[in-house]
Amino acid sequence: MPQVLDFADVVVRRNARNIVDHIDWTVDADQRWVVLGPNGAGKTTVLQLADTLLHPTSGVVTILGERLGRSDVFELRPRIGFASSAMARRVPPEETVLNVVLTAAYSVLGRWNENYEGIDERRALRVLAEWKLDHLAERTFGTLSDGEQKRVQIARAVMTDPELLLLDEPTASLDLGAREELLSLLSQYAAVPTTPAMVMVTHHVEEIPVGFTHVLLLREGGIVAAGPIGETLTAAALSETFGMPIALTQEGGRYAARATA
Repeated sequence: MPQVLDFADVVVRRNARNIVDHIDWTVDADQRWVVLGPNGAGKTTVLQLADTLLHPTSGVVTILGERLGRSDVFELRPRIGFASSAMARRVPPEETVLNVVLTAAYSVLGRWNENYEGIDERRALRVLAEWKLDHLAERTFGTLSDGEQKRVQIARAVMTDPELLLLDEPTASLDLGAREELLSLLSQYAAVPTTPAMVMVTHHVEEIPVGFTHVLLLREGGIVAAGPIGETLTAAALSETFGMPIALTQEGGRYAARATA
């Protein structure tokens, strides 16, 4: 499968410290990656590089065949779906759910003077139905629960049929029921052959959707381990990543971890 993301000796340096430290990493079009690591490991920075929001201090980042820094990011960004809590805070709370998703077609947050065709609205309604949000289409974004807002963010991210989907802690702050509902939807979405490559950042192995294929473990900006999840996500690798002894269990494609000391 073609590569959609390639990091070659990538460094991001801030205040004399490497936030991302000489990373080599590739993502193929049919892969679903989860990125794990403690606070400050560089997870969100890696996602910002992948979404063209940040340029490396050194090294080469290639996204969908385009080299970051030598391509028009405004042409590249519509090919990338990105969902994060930071983006959700920028959504006008009075905007309807339908418009939050629909406006992704113009890469704007909030309905202004754009002209949409019937096919755009039908597409938005279909995406809302896929994420079990169609009954909320006319509700305002600010009245939704955390779980509903997270799903709206993802629906907006997939509205334009992206070639790469980036998710920054999509289950953070959710209660058990909302978390499990979203993980189930993500698993179903990941299983569809036409789904784009996916990269999801999380802090917890319990939040890895069933069917994700690869894992990237980060610590202090560097890679501890990267590869197929069944081979790479081990108790030893997690212990090194988080700096403490960790026991790992797996059942039915779901993982659980706990400290052993």
